[in-house]
Amino acid sequence: MGQGDCTWPGSEIEREYHDNEWGAELHDDRKLFEFLILDTFQAGLSWKTILNKRENFRKAFDEFDPERIAEYDISKLEELMQDKGIIRNRLKIQGAVKNARAYLKVREEFGSFDSYIWSFVGNRSIVSSINGPEDYRATCPESDAMSKDMKKRGFAFCGSTICYAFMQASGLVNDHLNSCAYKNRI
Repeated sequence: MGQGDCTWPGSEIEREYHDNEWGAELHDDRKLFEFLILDTFQAGLSWKTILNKRENFRKAFDEFDPERIAEYDISKLEELMQDKGIIRNRLKIQGAVKNARAYLKVREEFGSFDSYIWSFVGNRSIVSSINGPEDYRATCPESDAMSKDMKKRGFAFCGSTICYAFMQASGLVNDHLNSCAYKNRI
């Protein structure tokens, strides 16, 4: 077990994720893209489900290479629909391809996806004051703005709640409990 005392990690894989990734500021474009795709598939499911399938997703989606995913054709989509190691939801698979294409356009326009995505928080992580589960929220004004802009740019599965989960995963929002040892990690 880790040093943190956030209450949501209920399994070893969740604890590992909590202790090493969740809430840590992330500025690597490829890793940001990975979290974006994983959050696409997480919609309506538990994060534990996604974490348990993460390695399968990496293999199925070419290590989250946005250039390769943007080129997926019908035969690749059908291949993914048969892959029992991932979430076999046609709309989410198509959404991942759509997101890869939108991601590449954003990266070209802004120089990096990192520059684009961090602009929604003024390039500084939002550190929430969380004393207990009752203090967690599902959205914020920044996730609302992110969602609206991403939809305008052609992203799929990017509602405000999904954007907020993405923000938590990539450290744009730090929602560790105030008492958690990982609260002040950057």
